[in-house]
Amino acid sequence: MDPISIARYGMMAATQRLDASASRVAGMAADSSVDYASEAVTQIEAKQAFSANVGVIKIADQMWQSLLDLQSR
Repeated sequence: MDPISIARYGMMAATQRLDASASRVAGMAADSSVDYASEAVTQIEAKQAFSANVGVIKIADQMWQSLLDLQSR
């Protein structure tokens, strides 16, 4: 299991959710069934998911660096 690949996939999924929500908000004038509050929540969730996955990548990088430091001794 590669945490960086999993986090990368999570970042891509969060970006897709944000893009889809932004498109729905941009088209609100043509489609009155779009709920702005729901879209705002979706965008906040996507932002938080993206940030969480960035954190996973940072921690994985720190772990790899620590492992490499141990091996170089």
